[in-house]
Amino acid sequence: MSRFEPVLWEYGGVRSLPTLYGDMYGVAAAINDNGQVSGASGTCGAFNVNTGVYVVENHAMLWDRDGTPHDLGNLGGAGGIAGNHACALNNTGQVVGHSMLTNNATFHGFLWTAATQMQDIGTLPGDYASLALGINDAGQIVGTSIQDEAMTILTAVIWENGGITDLNKLVAANPAGLYLFWADSINSAGEIAGEGVAADGVHGFLATPNGDPNLAPALRSLARPGLEDNTRKQVLRRLGIRLP
Repeated sequence: MSRFEPVLWEYGGVRSLPTLYGDMYGVAAAINDNGQVSGASGTCGAFNVNTGVYVVENHAMLWDRDGTPHDLGNLGGAGGIAGNHACALNNTGQVVGHSMLTNNATFHGFLWTAATQMQDIGTLPGDYASLALGINDAGQIVGTSIQDEAMTILTAVIWENGGITDLNKLVAANPAGLYLFWADSINSAGEIAGEGVAADGVHGFLATPNGDPNLAPALRSLARPGLEDNTRKQVLRRLGIRLP
């Protein structure tokens, strides 16, 4: 059995990051310019082919530059399908990720700040689950909203100004017919990177703001395509979600 510990590389060496509650396993996911690290800790579990580790992610974690660990809380559950995991953080110390809800039935994206603690940021209306995967220093959050329990229909989204928006509805032109299903990161200029699907398969995308407030009418009613099974498995593996 392999043991996974969260670590930080610095000054040519490796420093172990401490965990809480006697957790012996953990993962470090992201670091900001201030040396704060986000990730998760938990217990040993069956090998998760999707994440490549034996960790049941029960606690979303934040480590200060000096290594002090903080449990960011949860939205009612632990372990389960996606676990409680802090995926990304910005230079102001805001953290985003995903957490299981009560009874571990599903999971939602969250935003954590020192002032408000962990807040559920929800899904597109009627959707089953969501993941918050990236945040910039302006507090704009990107990720994906998942329509169905089988996790075949995903939509790239952005959370800003207290609401959630389907990124496909913000695209001014899309001659390639690319449907954006996953937004992974957003920088200080508001540029978003992620993945989309077209008739010939999956492609990476870069979305650049142009300041045009007008939406593209043809995309407002764009059907949300389901992913083919092999594509779905690859996507969920990269997102660290246990297949249903």
